[in-house]
Amino acid sequence: MKRKLFKAPSGANISFTQLGFGSAPLGNLYSAMTEKQATDVLDAMWKAGLRYIDTAPLYGLGLSETRLNHFLRGKKRNDYVLSTKIGRLLEPCAPSERTGIGKFFDCPSRKQIYDYTYDGVMRSLEASLERLGLDSIDVLFAHDLDVYTHGSEEARDHYVKIFMDGGYKAMINLRDQKVIKAIGAGINEWQVAETLARAGDFDTFLLAGRYTLLEQESLNSFLPLCEKRGIGIVLGGVYNSGILAVGAKKGAMYNYDPAPKAILERVAKIEAVCKKHKVKLPEAALQFPLAHPSVVSVIPGATTPAQVAFNIKTVSKKIPKALWKDLKAAGLVDERAKVS
Repeated sequence: MKRKLFKAPSGANISFTQLGFGSAPLGNLYSAMTEKQATDVLDAMWKAGLRYIDTAPLYGLGLSETRLNHFLRGKKRNDYVLSTKIGRLLEPCAPSERTGIGKFFDCPSRKQIYDYTYDGVMRSLEASLERLGLDSIDVLFAHDLDVYTHGSEEARDHYVKIFMDGGYKAMINLRDQKVIKAIGAGINEWQVAETLARAGDFDTFLLAGRYTLLEQESLNSFLPLCEKRGIGIVLGGVYNSGILAVGAKKGAMYNYDPAPKAILERVAKIEAVCKKHKVKLPEAALQFPLAHPSVVSVIPGATTPAQVAFNIKTVSKKIPKALWKDLKAAGLVDERAKVS
């Protein structure tokens, strides 16, 4: 698997594989995995050469990190890059009060407490290191400082202020002490990522769904800022919750909801251009964002070895340059987008 050596603004060198592994499914997201199923998909990921793994306390309320503990034990620490997140502390609770009922299955009875303070960051990282069985993390992201999570701009801005006044300073100290190599935020909206980038000294952002074959609005200001400052971007949600994987079909999901008519129509037009060039929609969707110079990795999910193999095959497909040219000519891809 190809690697991209990223020299963070802080000076740290981090070797990302262009295809990473998003470990939310290890937290039994949407359906439960057995321990054997979790081990099988991790084995397949490792054998395929994927060496960047992203996790978070939220994923299965600690279950994802715990499963990674078992898998990574005995592997050389320099052989992989690992990121986790802060912003949520986990507290034991009654099963009926557990966070994520109906979203995470068969996971510990814990509830989330949002905490972006200095102390909250320290406590969160300490707990993550314990669950992971490690003494260092490569990249630490502040998790979900966005409207999607907190419900309103006012609530988001409230937590952003708390973070910048406290948690951000903790992350800077942890980076200075080399407990972590790089700091950033994992969020669903590029606008707040830009706000943070302008307010602090960040190395990288994990952006979910906001620079894809379907959406390139972040080219207006955020991605040029990242390119100028050398900030790296990890991309999740490159299929926009599914529609760029399955196509413009009835019931296709976009941003976790059924796709509206306008999105279905746009995806159908993209599909038609792809078909003309004998390229499958997921192949174009997975490879498109990797051409941007600030993008260091994409992290599609996988719940089975077959899905890992599919992701490898998809990212390895040779895409003719004429496809990107035709998509731009049709107004389906922003003219400013970097393409391979």
